[in-house]
Amino acid sequence: MAEIIRAAGAVLWRDGPEFALIHRPRYDDWSFPKGKVDPGEHVLRAAVREIEEETGIVARLGRRLPTSTYPIGERTKQVDYWTARPVASSAFTPNSEVDELVWLPTAEAEARLSYRHDVDLLHEFLRGPSRTSPLVILRHASAGEKHEWREADALRPLDAPGRREAAALAGLLHAYGPLRVISSATARCLETVLPYARLARTSIVTDAAFTVGDTGPEQAVERLLSLTGAPTVVCTHGEIVSELVTGLCKELGEKAPDDPSLHKAEFWAAHLADDSMAALERHSA
Repeated sequence: MAEIIRAAGAVLWRDGPEFALIHRPRYDDWSFPKGKVDPGEHVLRAAVREIEEETGIVARLGRRLPTSTYPIGERTKQVDYWTARPVASSAFTPNSEVDELVWLPTAEAEARLSYRHDVDLLHEFLRGPSRTSPLVILRHASAGEKHEWREADALRPLDAPGRREAAALAGLLHAYGPLRVISSATARCLETVLPYARLARTSIVTDAAFTVGDTGPEQAVERLLSLTGAPTVVCTHGEIVSELVTGLCKELGEKAPDDPSLHKAEFWAAHLADDSMAALERHSA
């Protein structure tokens, strides 16, 4: 099989709508900001980093868009895309890789794009909601073996791998922008979202509806559905995750994933708009 070159980017837009296109002098082409994923780098972080490096704009990711796959010589390039909106910016500085940045309305952007797959990506953006709100369902990070913990299970903390996972998750969740943080009232869940809460300078609210031993499937799903109005991350347990995902999909009229469960330190990100689900993606730390 041909070697796969992994890359990440976004359809970066602002009200109008207007779309950010970059010009690369090496290829004399116009495209959406994107770039290669560094070794060991998570694709979410790569997308945000590449946007900033190529445009000077700090962006937050919205709904997932289709992946573009195309040949590069004897290799295959796979680019994962999201919608994205600016949250901060510095002056664009032309360089040898990107010498121009323009914001164009839809028709002009379509005419300026150099590649068919970018035009298709623009059309896909236009087919869905431009603004979405993330609802993240997160399973807590590694917390050792339950049978080896002699104290109350609610106090079982993250182990060393879990603390590393929690630190990594902070950066991934930050890619979606400021999130309200709701957690099970157990040490392992609270410790999983603590690095993100500190990074985002926000508080953590514990909720019995997501706490194993204090809740049931109906109670957990009902509470989750009440949280869909604002960007939110819910950290909970493996025993509850599948019910939350399937319940959310059922309520919004979407087919649930074949396997809605999560491994530790994995999460589902549902991108919601007007009581519908525009996209659902799964990631791990």
